[in-house]
Amino acid sequence: MNDRFHYDALVDDALRSVVRRVLTQVAEKGLPGSHHFYISFRSTDPGVELPEYLRAKYPEEMTIVLQHQYWDLIIGDTSFEVTVSFNKQQERIKVPFAALSAFVDPSVRFGLQFDRGDKAAGDKPEAAAPTSLPVPDKHPQPAAAADQEAKAETGAATAETAAKPEDAASKVVKLDSFRKK
Repeated sequence: MNDRFHYDALVDDALRSVVRRVLTQVAEKGLPGSHHFYISFRSTDPGVELPEYLRAKYPEEMTIVLQHQYWDLIIGDTSFEVTVSFNKQQERIKVPFAALSAFVDPSVRFGLQFDRGDKAAGDKPEAAAPTSLPVPDKHPQPAAAADQEAKAETGAATAETAAKPEDAASKVVKLDSFRKK
């Protein structure tokens, strides 16, 4: 009997179930808002069904995009099927969840990367964990951070700023003052 838990395999399975649940919701209700997915999978894994010309073009790994041009998404316990458009030609593919190598939803900067399903237990990395996407070059700062940065640039608060009375918008008002008694 093996006296160790294989946490890496348990985590990997749990993360694949996240993809299964998300795709199930999309199959039932469609993609909400600006969500879209990049789904990468190993094209040679058992159970992967795709046209031979695509298998020849992507002999190891393939990425599909579920955004505008996909149809008939069907989710099973161990795989999903979808019709996607390749060069204006619709093709049906089937992908076992065990063949997934990555799942990314760039609209919310969420991504998962998966271990290879055929690795021996001793060869696996510690665990498959969510991967964060690169931080954009420029992004808005929270108001408090912007205020602190502005103060740092102009030096310490001057006597003139300290003497300036607070404006009405910055005062804290208790909600009790608006309640009927």
